Formats: sequence, structure tokens, C-alpha cells
Amino acid sequence: MKIVGVIPVRFKSTRFPGKALVKLRNKPLLQWVYENAQNASSLDRVIVACDDQRIWEFAKLLTAEVMLTSPDCRSGTERVAEIAKKIKAEIFVNIQGDEPFLEAQTIDFLVKNFLSDKKAEIGTLATLIKKEEDLNNPNIVKVVFTRDGYALYFSRFAIPYKRDTNIKAKYQWYKHLGIYVYRRKALLDFVNLPLGRLEKMEKLEQLRALENGMRVKVFITKKDSIGIDTPEDLKRAEEWLEK
Repeated sequence: MKIVGVIPVRFKSTRFPGKALVKLRNKPLLQWVYENAQNASSLDRVIVACDDQRIWEFAKLLTAEVMLTSPDCRSGTERVAEIAKKIKAEIFVNIQGDEPFLEAQTIDFLVKNFLSDKKAEIGTLATLIKKEEDLNNPNIVKVVFTRDGYALYFSRFAIPYKRDTNIKAKYQWYKHLGIYVYRRKALLDFVNLPLGRLEKMEKLEQLRALENGMRVKVFITKKDSIGIDTPEDLKRAEEWLEK
């Protein structure tokens, strides 16, 4: 079974243009992500998928395999799907280019667990939320799931809502981490689906999969990460590295 990691990168990010080449400490975000992916033993191949010559040139400096994709791709997932149409592999891992702290071991953990569940079409990760500020941050996506780990809903809101504050039961909230693994058919089916009502409201494309009955398995990891969506997130990442 061939497993390919794809790092989709768009230069003209809406909230943080050019962030892939912005430096975190001593190296650009894309370099952090690529080096982690290269160290993942579960991946047979790692490809940077981009639509901009500046990204292409930097990826080549890293000696990375890089492929140009259409500037019309609306999301990283569509960019990954474009790669999937060009090469032969059974499993594709969408390693988002703005997640510099997703370690190789975390990628391997996701792939290993996903392969063990034949019913799952899509796999992703979540980790326990430990800080209240994260719970109330709309840029940090929360997820709830069934007893056997299948996603029920993703939201920017703090779900589940704790109505009775005096209840003694211990509540737990989970943060969704920005990485996905797809079976090839599920990936190609997903990008052909129309944008869903919930997806448009929350601006979360994974809701399209749930609206259409796709089985998304959520695996729990103790390893946290910080996605870089804004310049403020970059500052948070610098502070995290300091600690």
C-alpha cells in the first residue's frame, strides 16, 4: 500500500499572505512542515503542492519534490486531490503547510491507526483542550465524536455546551488538529461534493464530509500543535517555542 504525504501551500493566504515563507525562529514555516513530514516513516513519498513560483523555488532549495497545482483550487484538500489524480497511491495524507509543530511521530500515529480501521474513509487528530482561552478562541476548532471515535461535528464554538455549571461530571473538550488522511476514493469523492450549508456557515470544509454521511475517524493524541492562520498565531508559536 503506497502512502503519500502532500503539503498543500497557497501563497496568497487570505488572513496571512505569504505565511509559508515567513520565518518562525530561524526557518520558514514550510521548512518546519517539510522536515517533519520527511522524517515520518509511514510516508513513501512527500510532495509539496503549490500554485506560486516563490513557493516552488523555496521547495526546490529544500530538495523537496514539488508539483504545481491550479490557482483555482479553493482549498488545500482540492490541491491534494489534484495530486491524487496524477499519481498512483492508495492513501493520501494532507499535511497542512501552516502546522509547523506536527511531528513525524504524530503523522505516523495517525496513519497507523487509520489503516487499522477499514471503515474509516477519512482520519484526523484531536487533543484535549487544557486552557480556557483556547476553548473560547474561534480560530481553534473543536470536535465532538461518538464512543467509537467517529466525528459528530466540528465547530469554532465551544462544543459541547456545559449548561449546568454546578454539575459534578468532569467535562472534556477536544481541539481538532489540522491534518487529514484519506483513502483515495474518499478524497476524490469529497472534492466533487457541493459546498455544504454547515461548511459555509462555519468555514470548515470537514463539515462537508459529515453532511454527506462520510465516516471521519478522530484519533486522540497527547501531542498538541499550533496552526498559523494569522500574524498573532505566529507570535503565539514563538512564545510556545520559548517554553
